[in-house]
This record gives sequence, C-alpha cells and structure tokens, in this order.
Amino acid sequence: MHPMLNVAVKAARAAGKIINRAELDLDQLKIGLKGPNDFVTETDQAAEAAIIEVLKQAFPSHAILAEESGASGQSEYEWVIDPIDGTANFIHGYPHYAISIALRVNGNVQQAVVYNPATNDLFTASKGEGAFLNNRRIRVSRRAKPHEFLVGFAFPSGKTEGFDHIKKKMLALTESTAGIRKSGSAVLDLAYVACGRLDGYLCFGLKPWDLAAGVLLISEAGGLMTDPDGNSNFFETGDAVAGNPKALQYLISFK
Repeated sequence: MHPMLNVAVKAARAAGKIINRAELDLDQLKIGLKGPNDFVTETDQAAEAAIIEVLKQAFPSHAILAEESGASGQSEYEWVIDPIDGTANFIHGYPHYAISIALRVNGNVQQAVVYNPATNDLFTASKGEGAFLNNRRIRVSRRAKPHEFLVGFAFPSGKTEGFDHIKKKMLALTESTAGIRKSGSAVLDLAYVACGRLDGYLCFGLKPWDLAAGVLLISEAGGLMTDPDGNSNFFETGDAVAGNPKALQYLISFK
C-alpha cells in the first residue's frame, strides 16, 4: 500500500472509532441543520478533527479541504475530506454512510479511501495501482443491457426547484432499467459502482468532497465518470454520471 494511502486509512479508522461509539447512543447526539434536510452533528465535527490530526501529523505542509471546517493551507498536495457522507442515514441508525478521504496532487486525485464504519467495508485506490475492497481487487460490473442496470442517483437534500427534469428522468429510468436507488451517500454509492454493486450513478449539485474519492475508485476499477454531457468538468458543476462503460453511455444518451 502506498505510504500516503496507508496514512489516509489510519485517519479513516480513527474517525470510524468515533462514529461507532456515537452510533451506540444516537439519542444523545446534538444535531444541527446547515440547510433543508442537510444535517450536521458533533460526531461529524469530531470525526473530521480526528482525520485532520492524523493527516497533519504525517504531512504538516499539506492543504486541507474539508466539509465542516473548509479550506486551509496552500500546497500542491490537498486532502479532500468528508467525515460522514450520509449524515441523515447515520442519525437514523441506517448503516449506509461513509468516511471519504482523497488526496489531490495539482488537482488530480492520486489516493482515495472510502470507509463505512458500520459494515467495516474499506475501499481504497492509488493512481495506477487498481481499486480494492477490504484488500481484494474490484472491478466495475460487466452488465451491458439497460434492463440489467441498477442505477443510483443523488441531488442536494431539501432542494426541489430546478430539478423537475431530473425527477422525470429518474422516473423514466425506473421503467427502462432494473431499478433506481437513492441511498443518501454519494461517495459510498460511487464505491458501489466501482465494485459492481451498482452499474451506474447520476448525481447533481454535489461538492468536491462528495466526489473526489469516488472518481479514483471508479477509474481504477475500469469505470468512467463524466458530467451529464460527457465532459470532464464535474468537479466544477457538481453534476456527474458514472458507471461501467456501457451503463455510462446509456445514462448520458438517455433523455
């Protein structure tokens, strides 16, 4: 394992211990709102602090871009962090959420960790070295026919204005595919594309910390990720399509 990836795994597991302890007594959580249906808890903040502490001990000069504490430092090396992607799931005791840590070097993702502490599933990837789930190599699915595709999707919580066309597309996709899933954790769903649990994924209005680790996992697993028009500016727009090559082609062309 790459030394930088090893540190990221250590950071993710440190955060996972905090999250697992909190999950034992969810009724005591202090929960705040950043926006409509956009939750934050003291556990998000504590987990993020633990991640940053581990990373900064190893790499004090590296920059940080984190969901809760924002951006700090200037460096060609930037850690992109989401301490709990799927906070609404977490506070309901629904075990579909993940810690996401990615390292961008000059804007390009080189290392990625996605860790679900509820299931102990650990997804990792290093640029050019493949993608792994619990140390076993993973690949995107080989399904090639639309009626076989299981497709995940996401758009910002609590937002409905301007998304009518997306809702219509999702409804139409339920009739042409094996099914649509909105699970509440974008980065974990992207990891599921990487390991073949999902064949494709559509997301809209997301942030870099929702996407960064998933981008590398998918590419290293033989998949593709673009914006809805087939271009590469999804980090700027927050709108992306991912999948195995056949699923991606279908989802981009589907109107």
